[in-house]
Amino acid sequence: MSDHPFLVAQCIGKTFGAVMALDGVDVEIRRGEVLALLGDNGAGKSTFVKVLAGAHRQSAGELRIEGVPTSFASPQDAAAAGIATIYQELALSENLSVAENVYLGREEVRRVAGIPFLRRGAMRKRVIGLLDELDAHIPDPDLPVGGMSGGQRQAVAICRALNLDAKLVIMDEPTAALAVAETRKVLSLVRRLADRGCAVVLVSHNISDVFAVADRMVVFRRGRKIAERRRDETDPEEIVSFITGAHPSLRTDERKSAAYA
Repeated sequence: MSDHPFLVAQCIGKTFGAVMALDGVDVEIRRGEVLALLGDNGAGKSTFVKVLAGAHRQSAGELRIEGVPTSFASPQDAAAAGIATIYQELALSENLSVAENVYLGREEVRRVAGIPFLRRGAMRKRVIGLLDELDAHIPDPDLPVGGMSGGQRQAVAICRALNLDAKLVIMDEPTAALAVAETRKVLSLVRRLADRGCAVVLVSHNISDVFAVADRMVVFRRGRKIAERRRDETDPEEIVSFITGAHPSLRTDERKSAAYA
């Protein structure tokens, strides 16, 4: 894990009309680390992820990538900076093969007499290497994605992010609706992603999954970051108390409002 953060979000604010979705959020994201973003529905974590992914531009504050101030006008800008987001829906084309999904929109070509031809062999070899690196248990990159399990689909989406040379991979609820065995496989993929030097942001409601794989946890509540803990400094009970607003460190009025929510 790097001592220097890949990305620093400083005093990030985001408003939608009169609604303040994010208020003064400070977060550091480091390579080789899994950072979990936690919070109840409406806490602000999804808005924060969209700021990182270029889908929303912050109303206040600054993003810095490797020390350089950065502003994203679109998801393409974030992708060019090395940020890949894997949403719960995955956005894979089920009728295409694994290799075709990994290279979708970025196919390698060679030209013969000015005519472009796909470099299918080179692309296939690259995908096989990525699958082996992740130990993804997909035997053939020519298999169609439509017949694959949820865990295998997550592996394909991760391979696509790595093929884009992503330095930060954001994963939105990657284990949602997966069986226990598939969940273990996906969490193993998340850990391997960090171990190869990527920064990983994991958005999840599943506290058990978070404690199985995250190095550090940040809790959002009402658009603010209210807690940050390393895994070895906390336990599930404390994290849940932050999420629900019951932790003693929170203001009395927040705890009262949580009790009537």
